[in-house]
Amino acid sequence: MSTTLATPENPAPEAPAGLTRKDFASPVAIRWCPGCGDYSILTAVQGVLPTLGLAKEDFVFVSGIGCSSRFPYYMNTYGFHTIHGRAPAVATGVKLSNPKLQVWVITGDGDALSIGGNHFIHALRRNLDVKIILFNNRIYGLTKGQYSPTSAVGTVSPSTPFGSVDQPLSPLSLALGAEASFVARTSDNDVKHMTEVFTAAAAHKGSALIEVMQNCVIFADKVHEPYYGRTTKQDNLVYLQDGKPLRFGKELEKGLVLNGLSLEAKENPADAEVLVHDSKESSGTLAFMLSRMAHPEYPVPVGVFRDVERPTYTESVRAQMEATKAKSPAPDLGKLFNSGSTWTVE
Repeated sequence: MSTTLATPENPAPEAPAGLTRKDFASPVAIRWCPGCGDYSILTAVQGVLPTLGLAKEDFVFVSGIGCSSRFPYYMNTYGFHTIHGRAPAVATGVKLSNPKLQVWVITGDGDALSIGGNHFIHALRRNLDVKIILFNNRIYGLTKGQYSPTSAVGTVSPSTPFGSVDQPLSPLSLALGAEASFVARTSDNDVKHMTEVFTAAAAHKGSALIEVMQNCVIFADKVHEPYYGRTTKQDNLVYLQDGKPLRFGKELEKGLVLNGLSLEAKENPADAEVLVHDSKESSGTLAFMLSRMAHPEYPVPVGVFRDVERPTYTESVRAQMEATKAKSPAPDLGKLFNSGSTWTVE
């Protein structure tokens, strides 16, 4: 049985049995701190799933360890709360065993990029057909505020009392370097934008990474405020839209232009100077350049950076299995057990 996802050309059919967001909410009490950004991410995901034309039984949520990884408990779908950093490995097994399922991985900046870095990279490079939502609050929240792979230089924490000297990792640059076929970023304070990005990821066939800039009110409160706050985002976020100029600012008076081999944020550029976004650009060069932009030198891009097609891992593995079966005789287990060097114990 195959699963058809919605695209702009083929709108989603009516959800089975008239499903709504409430159908995807479990009765489990939600155990996140009041004011945590995780609540809005949960709301956005639960709002997207009924629009995809799939039954609840066709979704699986897999998580690792961390505040974000409580997520499967709060979804009325199948789910696995696995071990630290290993959610992509479990998700690989789920998807290969039953390709019909739509598999979502829920992870955080520590879970995915520290102990889980290797699993994260290889799930993306293989183009495993799963959707990975990476909650990035730039801190270890569950274990009481230690610095994480995405913490800024100078971050003071229990594990860096004099300030971190580590260069922070860019989740999007790493994903693009691993040849992820879909890469996007959104923010926990904009449910509408999250909904649009999650819907696009769900429609994508292949590895999809969505970084969500998420606020930890206890250990890293307002870490993203300088560029995604209500009073700051107009001048500090650039919204990526295919075929649209990369402009930002209250009056769209600023734009991204090419200066040699680098991007430059320019005041009042001519229309001809401003780059036009293209998430389908096959090399990923523009997407990678955008992924390197960081506040305060640059505006922070949000939206879909890359969305390209290539064979998925599931398709490749299954095709190899079928080809092998077609040219090989049916196996005889008895002969296999008694082949090679064998002996009898009396």
